[in-house]
Amino acid sequence: MIGPDYRDAAAETNAQPAKPDIVAALFLIVSAALLLVVLGQGAGRRGEALAPLLFWLGIALMVVPISFRIAWPDVSRGERLLLLLLLVEAMFFCRTVYSPTSFTPHDEYLHWVAADDLMTARRLFLSNPLLEVGSTYQALEILATSLADLTRLPLFASAMLLLAVLKGTFIVALFLLYEKITGSARIAAIGSLAYMGCSTFFLFEAMFSYESLGIVLCAVAFALEAASRSDAGPQRTKALVLVGLILCGIAVTHHLSAVYAAIYLGAVAILDLCRRGGDNRREARLAVGAVMAVALPLLWMEFRGTDITAYLGPVIESGVKTLLAKMQGVAMEPPDPLGDAKAPSQPIVMRMITLLGVLLTAIGLATGFFRSLALSTAGSSRTGWAAIRDVVARRWSDSRIVFLTLLAFGFPVSVLFRLSIGGWEIGNRMGTLAFFGVGLVVAVGVVHFWQGLSPRGWRLFAPPLALSVIVLSGITSASLDLLRGPYRVAADAQSVEAMAVGTARWTKEWMGPGNRFTSDRVNRLLLAGYGRQDVRLDIAPGVNSARVFGSATLSSDDFWALAKGNVDFLLVDMRLTAAPPVLGFYFEPWEPRTDKPIAVDALRKFEDIEGVGRIYDNGFIRIYDMRGMHVRP
Repeated sequence: MIGPDYRDAAAETNAQPAKPDIVAALFLIVSAALLLVVLGQGAGRRGEALAPLLFWLGIALMVVPISFRIAWPDVSRGERLLLLLLLVEAMFFCRTVYSPTSFTPHDEYLHWVAADDLMTARRLFLSNPLLEVGSTYQALEILATSLADLTRLPLFASAMLLLAVLKGTFIVALFLLYEKITGSARIAAIGSLAYMGCSTFFLFEAMFSYESLGIVLCAVAFALEAASRSDAGPQRTKALVLVGLILCGIAVTHHLSAVYAAIYLGAVAILDLCRRGGDNRREARLAVGAVMAVALPLLWMEFRGTDITAYLGPVIESGVKTLLAKMQGVAMEPPDPLGDAKAPSQPIVMRMITLLGVLLTAIGLATGFFRSLALSTAGSSRTGWAAIRDVVARRWSDSRIVFLTLLAFGFPVSVLFRLSIGGWEIGNRMGTLAFFGVGLVVAVGVVHFWQGLSPRGWRLFAPPLALSVIVLSGITSASLDLLRGPYRVAADAQSVEAMAVGTARWTKEWMGPGNRFTSDRVNRLLLAGYGRQDVRLDIAPGVNSARVFGSATLSSDDFWALAKGNVDFLLVDMRLTAAPPVLGFYFEPWEPRTDKPIAVDALRKFEDIEGVGRIYDNGFIRIYDMRGMHVRP
């Protein structure tokens, strides 16, 4: 079952011509599915009990028929690619209809502020206190604002148009990468479909965020490098130059995407150098690409003076420590504020689909791993375990297949990290790169073990159904709640509603932009985006907002921080006292998690402080003027 033998020697069936009637029927089905999704989102906004049924019925109706057709044995190459594009754009529409007229997820506000600054000031590298590292990586903002200038569309519309193009570009590049290294459009289509089971694909990589552009550039670079492997002379040189230009783009787009590119190209180059009987000129070209992938991000960091190790290091260190502590069954010393936190829960059906998708992915990896390794020796006369012995002896024909197969090991590691809140961020980001390998291995397992050239009975229907569940699990694991509902306390996107947005707009209209504000996590974003205020994370250096807002009384140190600090206005949202925070925190993810609402007295204490004036109150949200407390020189 897990061995390297192929059910059939060839992967491709005698594909029939594209069938327009089937394609048209699938387009009609997807249209009906999207209508159900829209009805579900509308019902969710009204708080109707029928909303989840409508929404998830639409999602299933969108995913299952297309997955069946893509994984069917005798479908033409063009039809598979068209259906992949249909599915990925339909998924992007489902993500967009959650908030069809404005940015909503947390990370989108960070880049919206940067894009607005770029359009207003016409200058790059302006400071962004909400995302300090983002001021160095502004390629996404450059593209979005350029599109807005050219088309005269609003920034939001330009961003959504750009993201729709990027999603289609990614899936085509991934398809071409798999097709080039395997020689099979069938494996390429199934592998691309399996990649959609990645937890970051549906939502995170569809946000107005720099990784949405960075990962697309990575896929294009990988596909271009693989397509040019057999080129020689000027053609190969041109391809290398083009790959170099894309790597330059990745270096200034996103730090983690640059790491992904360096890992992929570096590992492929090393494997090619280790391969017996290799082509010295091809190895040298791969080495040049690997050196560029490593050197360009380092040069950019040196040029801009941004050390991403300080940004990523604590996250990686905390995640690794939390995972090791959980595996050993010991408490962390000192205690990790995230280690014992209670994770927000999902509906049981969503959790079951996620777990089933993980299980089916693991089965696909188990049945495809050795077969995928054997595929790297294509062209030799040795089959079965003899082909694996050739791989162990460093006799393979394509280092890309070897690396992508080994890369699939990142999937179980990422699942282990996701078992703890402290390591969740690492596991989630690992999946983005690991699924490049997962897609290939699962596709090889489906084609060469579960189906073969002429599947019959359950072998014809079970693999497409399993792939549908894998794609659905990528959607269910993308977010706690994909259905828009009424306001919830400290729930990021679910906390964005009209009253808070109206307050933020009021500050811009009546106070003017650029005032120094601080507030809870969600209202900070709204003040920065809609209010164009100068939002601060800390009251004073070393004194964060949670410390001042959360305590029932202010200590002498807190008074000193408010007096000497550089914050002029506090926005207090009394709704924070109504319920515990959904995500476990009100201000920053690294604060100690809590399952209790913030005390009413903690937010009312500003009423009785001398020098503090209340300048806005709509019954729930209040704005306090703190300038009377400031110590004048």
